[in-house]
Amino acid sequence: MTELSGKHALVTGGGTGIGLGIARQLLKAGASVTISGRREEVLHNAKKQFEADGADAKSISISVCDVTSPDQVRASVQDASSKNGALDISVANAGIGSGGAFLAMDAETLRSVLEVNVVGAFNTIQISAEHMREFGGSIVAISSIAGALGGRFRAAYSASKAGLDMLVKSAADELGGFGIRINSIRPGIVRSEATAAMFDHMPNMIDDYRKNMALGRVGEPEEVGDAVVWLASDASSWVTGQNIAVDGGHTLRRAPDFEPAIRARLGDEAYSEIVKPGFGPNN
Repeated sequence: MTELSGKHALVTGGGTGIGLGIARQLLKAGASVTISGRREEVLHNAKKQFEADGADAKSISISVCDVTSPDQVRASVQDASSKNGALDISVANAGIGSGGAFLAMDAETLRSVLEVNVVGAFNTIQISAEHMREFGGSIVAISSIAGALGGRFRAAYSASKAGLDMLVKSAADELGGFGIRINSIRPGIVRSEATAAMFDHMPNMIDDYRKNMALGRVGEPEEVGDAVVWLASDASSWVTGQNIAVDGGHTLRRAPDFEPAIRARLGDEAYSEIVKPGFGPNN
């Protein structure tokens, strides 16, 4: 029931990390996949990876796109659609991270994160839905455990992902009558280009993630991709408006502790001025 042969899919931010893993699993399930992103070279390299893995070159296409531009999203959705203009699967994956002490954060940082993670996802969901109204389809947004757990030093990012999750619920309620299902996935820590610095230079932080997961290990991009395949397929035909954790059980416990990274970034003196000593997840 997770067979996707003959389906057309779009994955925004599909050239690296979680997006790359999602696209790979959709291809394995039989879908034709268009990956979009801002950097053309990265998209070409991803396409070469898929072909080296044995994917049919005709089933993969690329589309340069900044999701904050409705016109560019519209062009990418058109690129991913079938000859009759229908789109079966859309994955709003493109996003940016952000971390920092709340009192050191400015409004522009908040705006930039919301612009990509909420407005960009809105553009992708709305424009994809326009192409799904006649035949239905499945839209999956990639959120984060931060949208559920929040956490110190992640105000902008957590707010953006919580907003995305509520956007998904509202859109799913309105668009269900068209046969359009909309859900989000909340990944935990996943090994990817975006988190490479943490794995390479912050082993204590990665250990903190692991000890707060029931399964005791980090995730891989393809494991998020498997969840997307399920949500895109007939196996989940009665599922919509859900925010689904794919996190090794992290949301059973507490948010990760970013204090060491923020303290290192600010320095002990500056840190002590803007963060109340004596409080935190390890105290």
